[in-house]
Amino acid sequence: MQVIYEDNHIIIVNKQSGEIVQGDRTGDEPLVERVRQWIKEKYDKPGNVFCGVTHRIDRPTCGLVVFARTSKGLSRMNELFRKGDVHKTYWAIVKNRPPKDADTLTHYLTPVEKNNKTYVSETPRDGALKAVLNYRLMATGDNYHLLEVELLTGRKHQIRAQLSHIGCPIKGDLKYGAPRSNPDGGISLQAHRIWFEHPVSHVLVDVTAPLPNDPLWQALASGLT
Repeated sequence: MQVIYEDNHIIIVNKQSGEIVQGDRTGDEPLVERVRQWIKEKYDKPGNVFCGVTHRIDRPTCGLVVFARTSKGLSRMNELFRKGDVHKTYWAIVKNRPPKDADTLTHYLTPVEKNNKTYVSETPRDGALKAVLNYRLMATGDNYHLLEVELLTGRKHQIRAQLSHIGCPIKGDLKYGAPRSNPDGGISLQAHRIWFEHPVSHVLVDVTAPLPNDPLWQALASGLT
């Protein structure tokens, strides 16, 4: 487990693709339990250790996840997320070049639990949630393109569904139109950077995830400064 940032109230971890943030019906060990055990061992804490989930990212996605080490940290981080005061950018590798090098996408998303998939419409409809993101093309390789995505709303599978809708499914994302899976079963989407005012100390927390250890990620990012 890779810890990117830690203080008395919060801890930020670099999640690997395939890990779940909190328990689900699979019964697989969630990341929150691994973080709890890491804290327990590092500080030799007896009994139960507090570790609160402030947000989640999809299982096949990698990158930054913020956990709370105290109940005060949890309640205040929850409030920051609720107010939209936590800012996140994602990096995504897509096969097809997007229609514009930079754009704001606004759609209406309807999640369906039966098949765990989100459906996109161009216009409002009953039960659909408005979803907005900005993207920009950062790098182009021989076969793939690297996009930076800024989420302005936080909807289920939002980036995956919206990019697929404009003809740019994320590499490895079979659920949203990629032609083949990635070798590790994940998708080429990373929660790359997160920044916010610390909920207790009020200093700026601004952290970036290391690039995945994958030749394609390294190649596409090699020309960036």
